[in-house]
Amino acid sequence: MSAERPAGGQPATGGAGQQQRGRGPMGHGPMGGLGMPTAKAMNFGGSLRRLLGELKPERPVIVVVLLLTAIGVTLNVMGPRVLGHATDVIVQGVVGKMLAGNLPDGATTDQVVAALRAAGENQFADLVSSMDITVGQGIDFSALGSVLVGVLALYVGASIFMYAQGWLTTALVQRTVYRLRQRVEVKLGNLPLSYFDKQTRGEVLSRVTNDIDNLAQTMQQTLSQLVQSVLMLVGTLVMMFWISWILALIALVVIPLSAIVTAQIAKRSQPRFVDQWRYTGTLNAHIEEMYTGHSLVTVFGRQQAAAKTFAEENEKLYEASFRAQFISGLIQPSMIFLSNLSYVGIAVVGGLRVASGAISIGDVQAFIQYSRQFTQPIAQVASMMNLLQSGVASAERVFELLDEDEQSPEPAEPARIEKVAGRVAFEDVSFRYVEDAPLIEDLDLVAEPGQTIAIVGPTGAGKTTLVNLIMRFYDVDSGRITLDGVDTRAMDREDLRSRIGMVLQDTWLFGGTIAANIAYGRVDATQEEVEAAARAAYVDRFVHHLPDGYDTVIDEEGSNVSAGEKQLLTIARAFLADPAILILDEATSSVDTRTEVLVQEAMNALRHGRTSFVIAHRLSTIRDADVILVMEHGQIVEQGSHAQLLEADGAYARLYRSQFEEAVAPVE
Repeated sequence: MSAERPAGGQPATGGAGQQQRGRGPMGHGPMGGLGMPTAKAMNFGGSLRRLLGELKPERPVIVVVLLLTAIGVTLNVMGPRVLGHATDVIVQGVVGKMLAGNLPDGATTDQVVAALRAAGENQFADLVSSMDITVGQGIDFSALGSVLVGVLALYVGASIFMYAQGWLTTALVQRTVYRLRQRVEVKLGNLPLSYFDKQTRGEVLSRVTNDIDNLAQTMQQTLSQLVQSVLMLVGTLVMMFWISWILALIALVVIPLSAIVTAQIAKRSQPRFVDQWRYTGTLNAHIEEMYTGHSLVTVFGRQQAAAKTFAEENEKLYEASFRAQFISGLIQPSMIFLSNLSYVGIAVVGGLRVASGAISIGDVQAFIQYSRQFTQPIAQVASMMNLLQSGVASAERVFELLDEDEQSPEPAEPARIEKVAGRVAFEDVSFRYVEDAPLIEDLDLVAEPGQTIAIVGPTGAGKTTLVNLIMRFYDVDSGRITLDGVDTRAMDREDLRSRIGMVLQDTWLFGGTIAANIAYGRVDATQEEVEAAARAAYVDRFVHHLPDGYDTVIDEEGSNVSAGEKQLLTIARAFLADPAILILDEATSSVDTRTEVLVQEAMNALRHGRTSFVIAHRLSTIRDADVILVMEHGQIVEQGSHAQLLEADGAYARLYRSQFEEAVAPVE
């Protein structure tokens, strides 16, 4: 259905990222519109907190994940410390063997230190003082084997716990995204038609697909990694202070420097990520429009112009993506540089501490491993910042969609009409798309049961708006519309719309069989009922020429049936739905003249006993209407039968003559 703009109104224009306001529905049906995506200032902290709030239903699983991660990290953290004992066993065995011959076999560490000091080897004595030496014994392979088995057990256990944690994390993330997709789907069903009038389909699809997929990827890659990195940081810090508080303080210098560098880079990269996903939506909207309108683009020779627009939008996306990724990519090399500075300081001071006998070589080896483990989670968190920023930018776009104003709520106790007679009345109805641009003012109209009401008038007169109000695609600003005396706003929308059948100028078919498309409004219809409706709408005559008959699959674009055949299928759909009220919006605009005659006969049968509203530009199709309404600027300027309006020689007569009388003046 193609809704109309307010009379005399023009669509507002704006730059990329500006929300379009002040426009009525566009000419692409209820889901149409050419508005640009909304872009707001990024609220990173607020959006991140809200994103974490989406995990509340997974709290029990999160507790288990944290427990598994803590155990796995603890086992990992203990590994270097235990492995340092293996180094000490080797070094002590080598030194003990080296001293054999100079000192009696079996001499203990204290005896060796005393002998070395007596010989003036004080520095060597300091080094040996931190060891457990037995002269002549050599490497204790039994003790070494026990240590290595212990290290292996620690790392295997850590891997098992981290595997379980990863499996649970994947499950909870996917469940969270699943719920988010469900909420978005429900939200799309509750949004008013005005929202879609302001947004391009590509932009809406980008939020529903690209942004949610990016959000899922971000949560998957950062959630477990972030928790693991934080716990690893804490555990490693504890072990470093346990080994040497002096070396630990040297390592801690990296933290404030890393925080400052990360904050400064993130501050500059975050707006680029917002731009990146905004331009992604804009580019998707352009691609979707050019793809669906490919034939018209080709006919009017606009391929180069479309390609130029694509190149411009693609260039904007490239620039935003490059800057976002490049700037945020500076975080990791910066962290590596700071990590290397810390490593140099630890190596120098650690060597001096070993030489003085304050700690053992194995402890220094373990500390160096811990220093790497300490800076690694910092670097990981820093490198995740670009992914996190991108994900939060997508999350905000999804939250913006979820926060949009919904259509007015359904009544708590909706009125229900058991058997609809079909009396539709407009009582002092006023409506406008834009607050300062009136369209329909103080309209009164009564359609009695079984009457056919034809609506004619120039483009923008409010014809389609009239039926939009009947369907409650929009609610009236004042006055009321009643069905059999019941205010339609007191009825449930689904109940109201189930009593109304529509055949639109813009045909819509989904990817499926012909039979399924006809039965779209009545999924419980039998094959016999489907075929009966097809025969009534003259669909049956071309279906039998298709290879699979009613089981022929129509692709999503409906390219394997003609435009007229698509129109006939939508008419057959209305036949099968058997509504009490029928709305025909230029329903025969895509069929040939001969088929139009047949369809008109079928329409007459379909309209029999039903209240029908027929929007028409070809006046030949509405001559037999009970009442013809002529609308201009939202007002009914004339009404009556075809003969009465011709006799009145007013607006209808002028429209009629413009279509059926030949030009008087010769064409030069």
